[in-house]
Amino acid sequence: MKRTIIIIVFIVLYILVTLFGLGPVLLADGTMRERVITLIVVIAIYSVVTWGFRKALKWSKKAS
Repeated sequence: MKRTIIIIVFIVLYILVTLFGLGPVLLADGTMRERVITLIVVIAIYSVVTWGFRKALKWSKKAS
């Protein structure tokens, strides 16, 4: 049960990062520099979320 909740929470996080992160990168009318900076930030956020997801899954296995 705990593992399912963790997975659902992180799926929602990935969807939010995709919607609010990649949307501005692909659809923004700013300069290419602004898009690249936004893309770098979005990739960093994806990395942090993925790291947190892996840690949470390991924690849930340990707690079981």
